[in-house]
Amino acid sequence: MSQRQPRRPEEQEPVKYGDVFQVSGDLANKPITKQDAATMQAAENMALGHTQKGGPAAVMQSAASVNQNRGVTSDTGHQGVTVSEAEVAGDHIITESVGGQVVGQYVEASGPVLVPAPSKSDVTIGEALEAAAISAGEKPVEESDAAAIQAAEVRATGRMQATPGGLAAKALGAASQNARTMRDEDKTKLGDVLADASTLLPKDKAVTREDAEGVIGAEIRNQPKLATYPGGVAASMAAAARLNQNK
Repeated sequence: MSQRQPRRPEEQEPVKYGDVFQVSGDLANKPITKQDAATMQAAENMALGHTQKGGPAAVMQSAASVNQNRGVTSDTGHQGVTVSEAEVAGDHIITESVGGQVVGQYVEASGPVLVPAPSKSDVTIGEALEAAAISAGEKPVEESDAAAIQAAEVRATGRMQATPGGLAAKALGAASQNARTMRDEDKTKLGDVLADASTLLPKDKAVTREDAEGVIGAEIRNQPKLATYPGGVAASMAAAARLNQNK
């Protein structure tokens, strides 16, 4: 049985700021880098106390991971990432900017409200899973992760059963083994399972909002805290769906 070769076509364009945010000028044509994504995540954590689900930091992390998977090695980060706070008419407003252009805004009085960010990029389920391998690669695989990966595989292939020897089967086996393993350092990690996700999927497709919702539901239903893991499978699928939603 011949092995599928990793799909990394050289002609694939990097995800740029203009693909995922309402920005213009030179910034719109700049690829999103891991450096800027990490800076935004740190700034967002300082201002909000956490990384906002579906917020600029999460979108940038996902886009930067996609760029890395596509072989974009640009090291031209430092686009001027800032998070500022202000009081306006009694509301506490947090504004996130890149290169002096607003990419996200939250009003704490009524809960975080993100300014929509349109997308032109077309991120596949395999690429979203590979992004999770980068952002949460050191997380031991648990039942919730395996369920989310299985839901993602079903969405990609259209088959209700896990493909024998495929990605979901690999994740389910890892979760079962990890449940019997005492030390975290001996457990199989998400990065071990998802590093070559797109090559292990017999079929792949662009992530839709419905795909993300199905994966989020699977992860939450199998998690005692009824929450998704930051940067994990569900979070990466949600960010990918956001990237694709306005294509």
